[in-house]
Amino acid sequence: MPDPAVVVLIGAAGSGKSTWAATHYRRAEVVSSDELRGIVGSGPADLDASTDAFDLLERIVYARVARGLTTVIDTLGLDPDRRRAWLAAARTAGLPAVAVVLDTPGEECRRRNRLRDRPVPATTLAEQVRRVAAVHDVVAAEGWDGVEVVGADPVLSTRSGPPPSAPEPNATHGLRVVLQLSRFPWGEDPGEWVRETALAASTAGFAGIALMDHLIQIPQVDSPWQPIPEPWVTLGLVAGLDTDLTLGTLCTPATFRPAGITAKAAATLDTLSGGRAFLGVGAGWWDREHAACGIPFPPAAERLDQLETTIETCRALWAPGTRPYDGEHASLPETTSYPRPAHDIPVIVGGSGERRTLAIAARLGDACNLPSDPEVLRHKLTVLDRHLAGAGRTRDEVAVTVLDLPVVGRDREDAWAQVERLRGRTAAAAFARRTHAGTVDEHRRRYAALQELGVSTVFVGVRGLAGPDDVLALAGLNG
Repeated sequence: MPDPAVVVLIGAAGSGKSTWAATHYRRAEVVSSDELRGIVGSGPADLDASTDAFDLLERIVYARVARGLTTVIDTLGLDPDRRRAWLAAARTAGLPAVAVVLDTPGEECRRRNRLRDRPVPATTLAEQVRRVAAVHDVVAAEGWDGVEVVGADPVLSTRSGPPPSAPEPNATHGLRVVLQLSRFPWGEDPGEWVRETALAASTAGFAGIALMDHLIQIPQVDSPWQPIPEPWVTLGLVAGLDTDLTLGTLCTPATFRPAGITAKAAATLDTLSGGRAFLGVGAGWWDREHAACGIPFPPAAERLDQLETTIETCRALWAPGTRPYDGEHASLPETTSYPRPAHDIPVIVGGSGERRTLAIAARLGDACNLPSDPEVLRHKLTVLDRHLAGAGRTRDEVAVTVLDLPVVGRDREDAWAQVERLRGRTAAAAFARRTHAGTVDEHRRRYAALQELGVSTVFVGVRGLAGPDDVLALAGLNG
């Protein structure tokens, strides 16, 4: 089912519409004519209140749809004019529209109806069952993005007609999911918070931990007076724990340190961790943190030159021997730098600038880190492939990684509660869409789809992550 969407339920009394809706959606997302009768009348079966209930239902539906929110309309759904109006509202709001037909056998509807405090009259129910049986062809011709047919068990459904979204991909076998830590609400014991969060990441099945490299906390994550620790020092603490986590930065700006200092830090971490370090490196982008710490922030072209120099210098200082090095972007009188890394440290080039950054990744990187939005990713991969061809390399030599910044909830209700807590002044529907707000299972399916595009590693920076318990709740993201 697409999400967000307008979902219109169609079924006779007792067909299980409300049960199906409650199984798949939050209560706030379901607009029920029965519940509204109970609000404006004496109870859900108060037919005298139907006019007022439906007036209220229409106002709620159009208000939610206009805000881009998932809206499940729980009525009989047999009025074609109402259905067409709801479909038009979905089109106007740019939302997918799905019709869900509860195809419950008449006998089962009658059995359930008899158990109600106020059963629907038998002749009325018989007419509803007849109309539902005849509605399939009509609904199929109305132009819905999808039609779901639900059998006697309201939790199970089978799709008829064209699917509203792509088929569900396979499980994420072979895809690596690395936890990116970007905020550090560590309270009175920072060291303990870091250790316990790292151990929780290992327990939850993450392949590694990546730390942002910033001097001031960035506004996309938190306020500037919140802690943002120096990453190589912090990763040294994590390296001493009994885990198999890979450890590195995403990303270290080439402007922050002389290239040799970055090479030394990464090599030391690799040695202390037994060959588990990686280096994510980029050109840097935030002038404020540079100015605050007295670090030059040259124009973009010069920063990209520094990026090339940093990668080449690191590789020269990590290589065997101490001979002088004279390359295209770096020249060193000697390459005496010990300890040497315990393994070949992967260099992940961050940034998606199409003219130079992706060209640098194609020529000098072991991996290229790109945005996780599938449409953007497909375009960037096309550009990367063009640069790879020019460099005489292939995707077998340069892996594709992505940074994903989702909202992950324990269930649908929790995911939406986090959207409300984190969205600030952004409209809820827009924030939920941008962060792909959903459950672990939903994100795992997203990552499987990314894997089919050629992604080998997802760096996941979960919004609002507070500590070890939140990390443990992410178990299963790695497939």
